[in-house]
Amino acid sequence: MKTQEKTSQPIERMEPIKLDNLLISFTTEFHRIWETRGSRSSPAGFWRPTPAPDALPGYFPLGDIAIHSSADINGEIVAAVVCESDSEGIESSRGKALMRPDDFELVWKHSGSSISTRTSIWRPIAPVGYVALGLVCSNDHSKPSSNVVRCIREDLVIAARVGDSIWNDKGSGATQNFSAWSIEPPTAEPGEIYFAAGTFIGVQSHTKPSTHIAAYALRMQIPVRTDSAPAAPVLNQHSVPSDAGTAMTTQTVRLPWFAVRDYTTAGEQFLKSPFYLMKRTDQYLLIGFDHNDTDKRKTLKWSAPRAQNATAMQIFNRLTSIEIEKAWPVTALSDVRATRFSARLHKQFTHTEELASGWEESRPPIVFTIAAKKTSVAVFQLHSYYELTRADGTPVATIFGYSDDSSIYLTEYPTQADEQSILCPSAVSGSTKAEVFLKKNDEVTLPPQPMEVIQTATDTAP
Repeated sequence: MKTQEKTSQPIERMEPIKLDNLLISFTTEFHRIWETRGSRSSPAGFWRPTPAPDALPGYFPLGDIAIHSSADINGEIVAAVVCESDSEGIESSRGKALMRPDDFELVWKHSGSSISTRTSIWRPIAPVGYVALGLVCSNDHSKPSSNVVRCIREDLVIAARVGDSIWNDKGSGATQNFSAWSIEPPTAEPGEIYFAAGTFIGVQSHTKPSTHIAAYALRMQIPVRTDSAPAAPVLNQHSVPSDAGTAMTTQTVRLPWFAVRDYTTAGEQFLKSPFYLMKRTDQYLLIGFDHNDTDKRKTLKWSAPRAQNATAMQIFNRLTSIEIEKAWPVTALSDVRATRFSARLHKQFTHTEELASGWEESRPPIVFTIAAKKTSVAVFQLHSYYELTRADGTPVATIFGYSDDSSIYLTEYPTQADEQSILCPSAVSGSTKAEVFLKKNDEVTLPPQPMEVIQTATDTAP
């Protein structure tokens, strides 16, 4: 696909993710609550997201962050923070999006050993209709303030799974066992993204908790902007039409920074490209044209090139991790700093409303047309091209395309009231489907000799 060279543009600030009356943003700033240095347990650090009041006023964490090292995570890890929308007309009939916890339940405390640090971990008790997304730490044995975190209305989250082990207190000398675990979102439905807030859950044992343990992930709908589609070509003379129609961007989806693999670290990616735009450009390309100047119907045959390119798609997936016909990431993220998520593009955006197998089809379809007498016919096919760009407008990966048999379109000139040209259902090479169709239509049969094949240009990109 031919494109103009892209130049970097100023990066826009990330708009908060909006779900009903809930606003979700992200921070790379944290305050260390406690670390295990000096104890006999494995290394770990517990941090609290501290969104800057000037940049994110009114935002609260959903819980504390646990990592299995004593390293400083500021600027390296990105955590979700939330805010109640104060826009007019946003207040939901279901109530506030956020509430303070009613109370806290003690899960673990560092006691019974000679270590002087008095640490404790607490579970927020959410009001009825709300859920807590993580645990809260304290650098003493006192119950945390109810203003430390917020609970979310339960219809704004989705049930998640217990993920990987982060830390356990083996060797600490504490009288009560404890282990901390990550939260793994479920597989996303089309048009949605489920993602972890970066918080953790914990249990009073060293064994992975069963599925009955409450774990939740945030959710969002993938924003999509729909623009006008290119008009289907109309044949208005007996001469050969243009090989390609006007290319038009018909749909654009906006993906959050964490849904694309791009930069080395999560913190770097969030700062350099807080969002990505994936655009679909549609264009009609000419498959074949013929002027039937006889007094009889004429059977025509063309081969329609596929826009799919397996190599281009493999490169795109390897560079970005994005899957077109299913949810991604396919394999669990190995970088513990990365936001855990599951995303899936809209079916209409990816032409997978009925089946996803079209993306795997590489054989060119054979198109048969019965041209009416004294008529010119042209057959076009709609091709879609996909491009992913960063917030500054620079491309992330190679452009790739898609076409299928359902997007083949016939136009004729002149249109006759008593007789019209017929477009046969397309078939891949070697199929008898088209031949059967032609034999049933007005006793028109295929000539015994090979039919004329009108070749189309190989560079069909806009």
